[in-house]
Amino acid sequence: AGKVGASVKILGSSLKGATSVTLNGAAAAFTVVSATEITTTVPAGATSGTVQVNTPGGTLLSNVAFQVQ
Repeated sequence: AGKVGASVKILGSSLKGATSVTLNGAAAAFTVVSATEITTTVPAGATSGTVQVNTPGGTLLSNVAFQVQ
């Protein structure tokens, strides 16, 4: 969970080479830290819902909804 503008870590696997990150459809700027971590900022207009990361290996979806506060 986080407020608009907050820094958030996304943890997973095979994240290297990610091409986009969205929070319930709102595009977010991001940095790939490693194959298991991405840092991003909750974008303006984001609403609570699924986090989606697009990678060369496919689309990854969060198993728990992100809550925008």
